Amino acid sequence: MRYFLLFIVVLFMASCDRKSNIEKEIEGIPMDIEILRFDKEFAAASISELPSLKKKYPVFFPEQFHDSVWVGRMQDTLQRQLSDAVEQVFPTEAYIEDQLVPLFQHIEYYFPEFEAPTVVTVTSDVDYQNKAIVADSLLVLGLDTYLGEDHEFYTGIKRYVAKNLKPSQIGPDVATSYARQLISIPRKRDLLSQMIYFGKELYLKDIWLPEVSEAERIGYTEEEMQWAHDNEIEIWRYFVERELLYSTDVKLPPRFINPAPFSKFYLEIDNESPGMIGRFIGWQIVRSYMENNDTSVAQLMIISPEEIFKKSKYKPAK
Repeated sequence: MRYFLLFIVVLFMASCDRKSNIEKEIEGIPMDIEILRFDKEFAAASISELPSLKKKYPVFFPEQFHDSVWVGRMQDTLQRQLSDAVEQVFPTEAYIEDQLVPLFQHIEYYFPEFEAPTVVTVTSDVDYQNKAIVADSLLVLGLDTYLGEDHEFYTGIKRYVAKNLKPSQIGPDVATSYARQLISIPRKRDLLSQMIYFGKELYLKDIWLPEVSEAERIGYTEEEMQWAHDNEIEIWRYFVERELLYSTDVKLPPRFINPAPFSKFYLEIDNESPGMIGRFIGWQIVRSYMENNDTSVAQLMIISPEEIFKKSKYKPAK
């Protein structure tokens, strides 16, 4: 027994050393990023400077809109208040850079073809459904969606949404945007396929954001994360016993996949549960698959949900 325990300790230490070596290699990847503060420049510009702004940032000035639209925005009181709030939280680019540089280094390590984008920051009228947008060589960040979950501008926004409108979610949100460019859309629309699609996304966050907590990767509070782990076996049993895994019922994604205040089991536990619990289970399935198979991260992106589930040897933690 003593030798067996020693063997386990040695394996654990070897695994830690390997991870440490990988992280050291990743830290050594050169990564210079350009952050353009369009939000600041627009807020500080006079009407006479509008032509030069349009020339510098043509993508933000669609030709079908007359200049009067932009002049009105420059003079709008709410826009000024948004800009002032963003300036208070993000007076410099330092925090944004600290969130993005290690993320981009990790993406490049696992996907060498990755090229860091030009980052452009904007105010977006608190468009929390489009916080981080990847478009070709640009990454557009709506900084007014990261002011802090209790900010006055978020009054009236549902709590399960507002809890993730904070600066520390920049990294996870950008990771989500890049992950969705890499993951193959499943052919089938059954619940299991959707669970594993998001499981792949969350697995990428595991390896891209090792310093970010599990809870922040999925957008849970720490209490919600603990509830999910504590109830994993019961959740899995519920899905299996009710034969939901291969169901294409369109009512299932709103219950278990989509962002929501809680998951809908139609049981007493509903109000205790976090939303998106299907994503959590899919995450555990993908983790189990990667632990039990010699598969590269790039290969994982294109492997079918059926194969992942079959070879995952997934068993809920007891």
